[in-house]
Amino acid sequence: MDISSLRAQFPALDQQIGDYPLVYLDTAATSQKPRQVLDAMAQFLATDNANVHRAAHTLSARATARYEAVRDKLQRFIHASRREEIIFTHGTTEAINLVAHGLTPQLGRGDIILVDSAAHHANLVPWQELAKRSGAVVKPIPLTHDLRLDEAAFDGLLTENVKLVALSHISNVLGTVNDVKALCAKARAKGALTLVDGAQAVAHRAVDVMDIGCDFYVFSGHKMYGPDGVGVLFGRFEVLDTLTPLLTGGEMIKTVSFDGTHFGELPNRLEAGTPPIASVIGLGAAIDFLNTLDRAALERHEQQLMSQLTRGLASIPAVKLYGVATETFAQEALAPEAANSGAVAFNLADEHHQDVGILLDKYGIAVRCGHHCAMPLMAIIGVKGCCRASIGLYTSKDDIDRFIAALKNCAELLGLDD
Repeated sequence: MDISSLRAQFPALDQQIGDYPLVYLDTAATSQKPRQVLDAMAQFLATDNANVHRAAHTLSARATARYEAVRDKLQRFIHASRREEIIFTHGTTEAINLVAHGLTPQLGRGDIILVDSAAHHANLVPWQELAKRSGAVVKPIPLTHDLRLDEAAFDGLLTENVKLVALSHISNVLGTVNDVKALCAKARAKGALTLVDGAQAVAHRAVDVMDIGCDFYVFSGHKMYGPDGVGVLFGRFEVLDTLTPLLTGGEMIKTVSFDGTHFGELPNRLEAGTPPIASVIGLGAAIDFLNTLDRAALERHEQQLMSQLTRGLASIPAVKLYGVATETFAQEALAPEAANSGAVAFNLADEHHQDVGILLDKYGIAVRCGHHCAMPLMAIIGVKGCCRASIGLYTSKDDIDRFIAALKNCAELLGLDD
């Protein structure tokens, strides 16, 4: 795997932060974009910019063809059974809200929604709001001592009253991987619907929604080397078709009169208004980019980086690691469902995470600091926040070495190197 030639396709990586070359370890927050994506969006806006669907002129016809072609690419990319199962949204958050709103008439008092305790707020707050509207109850799925989803506790919680299970495919904070295929099968056996937040997964591994067996799978373009402002909701057609639309207005209708409105068919029924057309085009280019790569080789490369990263962090006495899979840190030797993927969470002794992040930035190192939109998880860990280093396909071994060296310098500066 020639990482140097791969990195050359990402212009944002070729810059200095002060006196140091940029080391970008914040891909879990948003990924950098290859030229292929930037060029596709620029070309569309320069030559094909028009609204999609219904117009008779050439520009609109070209825009519509390119827009709908991305739906077909996504169907193949995640192995959906029908193109109508692909709904464009403005991001993972909107996708989950669309499902939570759409299911409101189907839930009632006494129903239970199970939520992964390590979930992003976007995969918790919409279910809390659904519970307020419907009278249902949200219950967290506990974590084990090593901050992995407790499958034994999940089995105990999974009763006939559970109507929906909301899971993270990969934790945005810890990088821990859930065996979503097994969990969805258990939920399905009890008659519960399942939604999997795949925002952190699609950039790191191939996703097959039919194999996973979930009812809904959601993700964002900007975390998979595409643009922001666009996301995807996959829904199993029979379930997706029962959702009450979150947004109403143009595009999603069949007929409108002052006597009433009839909604259109999927996917239009859940895509009200003018969509983020240029961002969809960029997402299509990101899929094309990923499809040119050896995904299996990239996954092996990333697991080697995760091993190097966790070993390096563990070599610093003042570092506290959270949710690391194994004391050996041999990520590349673990089964995919046991290894951490993409991100490592840590603190430097009792120093404030924001201070550590600011110090690292002085060395050109970009990491994320805060509660990472996972405040319930922070409470479980017993901290108010932490630092997170996250990798992408463009991350190099040299990036990791520079990060570890900079963090050691920070520890020394703070008098924590004893």
